[in-house]
Amino acid sequence: MTFHTRIRVRFGDEDHARIVYFPRFFHFFHVAFEDFFEAEIEPYRASLEASVGWPAVHAEADFLSQVRFGDVLEIGVAVEKVGTSSATFLYEGRKVGGGDAPAVRGKIVVACIDMATMRSQPIPERYRAVFEKHRAG
Repeated sequence: MTFHTRIRVRFGDEDHARIVYFPRFFHFFHVAFEDFFEAEIEPYRASLEASVGWPAVHAEADFLSQVRFGDVLEIGVAVEKVGTSSATFLYEGRKVGGGDAPAVRGKIVVACIDMATMRSQPIPERYRAVFEKHRAG
C-alpha cells in the first residue's frame, strides 16, 4: 500500500532556469517521509525523542519532467525492503493535473539508529509492522 501526500512547489524551490533545483526533490522526499510517519506511526519528532533515528545512508533519484513554481506534487511513499536495521523507501512524485506520468522517482535507504549513541540498532517492531504494511509490490 502506498502512502500519498501533497507538496506545493514554492518560489524558493526554483533555480534560475525556472525549474525545481534538483536537491529540493530530496527535501520533498523527506517532507513526504515525515508526513508518512505522522499519518501512519507518530510524529517524526516523537520517534527522534524516543531515541529512534532514521538517517539517510544512500539516496538516488531520476528527474523525469520539469516541475515549476506553483505546481503541486503528489508524492507516493512505499517501502521496497525492510532489513534488520535499515529500510529502503521509494518515492514517486506526479504533478497534480499533469497526467499519469511521474515527474520524479527516488530511492532512499535509511538506517535505524539509537540517537543517544548514534549507532545502528534493530528496527523496533512497531515501525517494522508499518513499513511492512507499505511494502511495494
